[in-house]
Amino acid sequence: MKIATWNVNSIKARLDNVLEWLRDAAPDVVLLQEIKTVDDGFPRLDLEALGYRCAVHGQKSYNGVAILSRVGLEDAQARLAGDDSDEHARYLEATVAGNIRVATIYLPNGNPVATEKFPYKLNWMKRLKARAAELLATGGPVVLGGDYNVIPTNDDVHNPAAWAGDALFQPETRAAFREILWLGYTDAFRAVDPSPHRYTFWDYQGGAWQRDHGIRIDHLLLSPVAADRLVTAGIDTGPRGKPKASDHTPVWCELRDPA
Repeated sequence: MKIATWNVNSIKARLDNVLEWLRDAAPDVVLLQEIKTVDDGFPRLDLEALGYRCAVHGQKSYNGVAILSRVGLEDAQARLAGDDSDEHARYLEATVAGNIRVATIYLPNGNPVATEKFPYKLNWMKRLKARAAELLATGGPVVLGGDYNVIPTNDDVHNPAAWAGDALFQPETRAAFREILWLGYTDAFRAVDPSPHRYTFWDYQGGAWQRDHGIRIDHLLLSPVAADRLVTAGIDTGPRGKPKASDHTPVWCELRDPA
C-alpha cells in the first residue's frame, strides 16, 4: 500500500497538478495540507472520480487538511486535543485499510520567532506528541504524515546558516520533533535513504527550485508496527517542476500487506 503526504498550497490552484499526479503515481492514501478552502469548496467530485473517498477539515483561505483513500476511510477525527481555543484547521486523522490509523498534519510555521507564533508552534508540538503517544498505545499501525515545518538536521537544508534564525530550524523545534521520534516513530524516508540534501520544499523566490536550494520539512512518521511493514519510501520531485506547482512536493512510502 502506498501512502503519500503533500502540501498542495491551495487545492483549487493546483487541482490539475494533483489529479495528474494521482493518476500517474496511484497512491492508495494521500494526506493533504494547506488546501486553503472550506469543506464545501473541496473538489470531492473530481477526486471521487479517481476512486478516492475524502475526509476534509477545511478553513477559508488558510490552512486546511484532507485525507484521500481508495482503501476505505472511517472514523475521521478533526482537531488536535489540548487547546480548545485553537481554531486552526491543521489536523485530521482517520482509519484506512481496516486498521491503519493515519493523520494529516500541518504544523504551525512559528515565524517570526520573537512573536507569539513561536510558542504556539512549540505548544502545538507538545499536543502532537501527546496524541502520538496515545496512538502508539493502541498497538496498531500508525502513520503521521504532513508538513511538519521542521528541518530535522543540517543534512536536511541546503544552507544551514541561512536558516539559523528561522523557527523551522530552532534548537527547540528540532528537539520537539526528536521527542516525537523517540516515542518510537520512524522517519520513513530516512529509514530508506540516509543521503544528505534531499528536499521536499523549495521557495518560489531566488531560483531555489532551479538551484536545488531546498529544505526537507515534509515527513511520514511510522509506528513500530507500520515501520515493520515498510518496503520503500521516496520524494517525488516531479510535481515541483510543473507549471503552477506547489512549493512542496509529495513524499511517499510503501507498506507491505500484513502477514
